[in-house]
Order: sequence, then structure tokens, then C-alpha cells
Amino acid sequence: MKTKKLFAILSVLGLLAPCTQLGAVELQDADTRGETQNIRMTRSYHENLAKNYEVEAKEILAKVEEKKKLLEDYDSHSQYLGRQGQDLHARTWAMVNRYERAAEEALNKVSFHRKMASELAKREYATPAETPSQRNNRENKAKAGPDSTDKIGSPGQAL
Repeated sequence: MKTKKLFAILSVLGLLAPCTQLGAVELQDADTRGETQNIRMTRSYHENLAKNYEVEAKEILAKVEEKKKLLEDYDSHSQYLGRQGQDLHARTWAMVNRYERAAEEALNKVSFHRKMASELAKREYATPAETPSQRNNRENKAKAGPDSTDKIGSPGQAL
């Protein structure tokens, strides 16, 4: 009887344990989403992404060239490689196609992020240098009351 209860309790705990972590993960995801939305609005963010994608595309294109050389080697020595050579040729050809698509996708991302950076640069050029929080914190001296340090008094006061 005790083993049945123990087994039932352990199975229920086993089923409920993964559910307890979901709340923390969702909160963490919400925090990171909020941060990334703020980051995406900067020009430097898009410029850095464009550079990263450009480096990635160059690396992929270098792999493509390497695999194309292997393809040429497989073609020139196909009579010595037999069935395994045909398999190697097919796999390498598939890799070349996959790498070319990945490089094209990376280059598309480069152009997209460069376009976004240029649009944000145009907006930054047109917007004032101060941020909204700085505008709100700016003291309006016309509305400020008279200080003890004011040198100009009211019209009826003597200096």
C-alpha cells in the first residue's frame, strides 16, 4: 500500500515539475523581448548586424569554394572512387546548394540591416540631440519662482 502511494506521489510530482519552471522562463523571455525592442531602434545595432551577416556570408562562400573544388576532384577521379564517389559527389553537391542558399540569405539580411541603418540615420539627422527624458527634465526658467539669488527684483523693490 505504501509503495502504491509513493509511486502515485512521485508520478504526480514528475508530471508537475516541468510546469513550475515555465513561469520563470516566460518572465525571462518577456524581459529579453523588451530589451531587444529597445535595441532594434538604434542605427549602430543594425550596422553591427549587417557586419556580422557579411562576415558570415564570406565564411559560407569560402566553404562553397572549398566544396566546389572537392566536386571537381570527385568528377576528375570518379572512375577510381566507384559508388562511394558518387555518394560523396551527391552529398557535396547538396552541401554546395545549401551553403549557397545560406549565403544568399545572409546577404539579403546584410542589405536589409544596412537599409534599416540608413533609414535610422536619416531620422537621427532630423531629430533633436536631446532625448525625451532630457526634454522632460529641462527646467523652464520662465515658470520658476523668484530665488534668493536673483539680482533682479520686482519693480517696486530697490536694488
